[in-house]
Formats: sequence, C-alpha cells, structure tokens
Amino acid sequence: VFLQSNHEGALVEAIHAARREGACAIVINPAAYSHTSVAILDALLATQIPTFEVHITNIHTRESFRHHSYVSSAARGVICGFGVEGYGLAIDGAAALLALGVREAVSAA
Repeated sequence: VFLQSNHEGALVEAIHAARREGACAIVINPAAYSHTSVAILDALLATQIPTFEVHITNIHTRESFRHHSYVSSAARGVICGFGVEGYGLAIDGAAALLALGVREAVSAA
C-alpha cells in the first residue's frame, strides 16, 4: 500500500489501517512531521509493526531543529541522505530483517 499525504490525521489513519490489514512493515517519510508529530509516533508505537524511517536529505546536515525526530523512537531503522534511493534501501532492509525473523523462528521450533 502506498500513501502520500500532507495531512497528519490521514497519515495516522493509514498507520492504524496498516495494522488492521496485516502489514509486515511500514516505510515512512514523515518529512516535517518527524520533528513535531507525537500523534504519528504514538500511532507507530501502537501498531507494533517494524517501521523504517526515510528522509531524502540528510536531516543531520540541515537546521538544528531537524536533527531530532520523534518518529525515530519507533523506527527499527532510519535511512537519510540517499535521495529517493532511500525508499528502496528501506524496503530491502525490511525484507532482510523479516526474513531473518522467519529463519530465527524456524530455528527455534
């Protein structure tokens, strides 16, 4: 499922829908909401779905207020500064971690 929205509430609803629909992972670019949205953080924490945060630019080389991301507290991984290639990197990372989890579960059985 893909969603692009500039509305915080729509993003929160999509995050909750991901749980209802059985999503295995969430890849999110929260953009400026990274630095302001406790609502998105709470939604991500509530889903308990592995989340991967993507930023097209390196937020750590930008203005100091952009160095903190609430979303990072809920993220399994964070990718920034790779441009739009970061989305593919996040999907590859999610797939690798999910596969590792399956292998570990099989080994434990």
